[in-house]
Amino acid sequence: MKKIVLTGGGSAGHAVPNLALLPLLQGRYDVRYLGTDGVEKRIFAPTGIPFYTISAVKLVRGSVTKNLLLPVRLLQSVRQARRVLKEITPDLVFSKGGYVALPAVLAAKKLGIPVLTHESDLTPGLANRLIARRCRAVLTAFPETAQRLKNAKFTGSPVRQELFEADKNAALKKYGFSGGKPVLLCFGGGSGSAAINAALDKALPDLLKKWDVLHIRGKGVFDKKQGYVPLEYEQNMASAYACADFVLSRAGANTLFELLALKKPALLIPLENRRSRGDQAQNAAYFLQRGLCRVLPEKQLTPQRLKEELSLLAEDKDLPARLARAPFTPANERIVREIQAVLHR
Repeated sequence: MKKIVLTGGGSAGHAVPNLALLPLLQGRYDVRYLGTDGVEKRIFAPTGIPFYTISAVKLVRGSVTKNLLLPVRLLQSVRQARRVLKEITPDLVFSKGGYVALPAVLAAKKLGIPVLTHESDLTPGLANRLIARRCRAVLTAFPETAQRLKNAKFTGSPVRQELFEADKNAALKKYGFSGGKPVLLCFGGGSGSAAINAALDKALPDLLKKWDVLHIRGKGVFDKKQGYVPLEYEQNMASAYACADFVLSRAGANTLFELLALKKPALLIPLENRRSRGDQAQNAAYFLQRGLCRVLPEKQLTPQRLKEELSLLAEDKDLPARLARAPFTPANERIVREIQAVLHR
């Protein structure tokens, strides 16, 4: 049985797509994971596949002093990854990008192991820009991205199959909603968003007059109210999506493709700060131009604007039809075919 090493992490966005591919790979191949003792390890722990841990160093945007030792630490990470890959002897490394993937791909290249990588964002991230020429191909979620790299191929983005399998009535019952009001699902990424949380908290009294609210808000102390269910974290996003009529979220690429696949009308608040490369704003603008979402820039986020934009979202009666016609479909099988093409050539 041929061996595949999946890699990628540093954020859930660089690990969840690998999770989406896993059901199509397990049983056909011996699948392992190479990552750090971080979010990717937590995400893959329930799968039971062998997980190999290395250290990895992240570029800190906007800081020179914090990056001084980056070359030395990267070299250490590459050596660790090389030892792991020599032990596993995989036939392919599949990377989802992020700083965690960089040492794994560099080590694979040194060992002559074929590499495929996938880019979820409209513009390639730093790690994928650095490793692109070392890969057999860079698979892309956006067709425009494939035009920017010499060895790129548009496939689309993988989406977890289980997200389509939850029952709405069961989900409403799980969270204690009656179904008498539309449900607004709010979340700000894997660790929540302080900006979204603060605005939503102040807007909540008015919102609860029209909506039930499921709020995945990250760590903290918070109170449950009638029609308002706050959660620190939700392992089962299938049930969260299933109960939702509308969504308020950040604009990470994986979230966007999940929303499109599930046909959920959404108000997006892209992450914008000095440590962000602007990928969420670009992703959101792309789908806004196609009439598939609404966008509220974070610098304009106030409780009042939030209420206004959510009202406009609910009043857009043509949005569901536009979402239904959107050509973006899950790419799980297309990506696995690319993996098989490399393994069996």
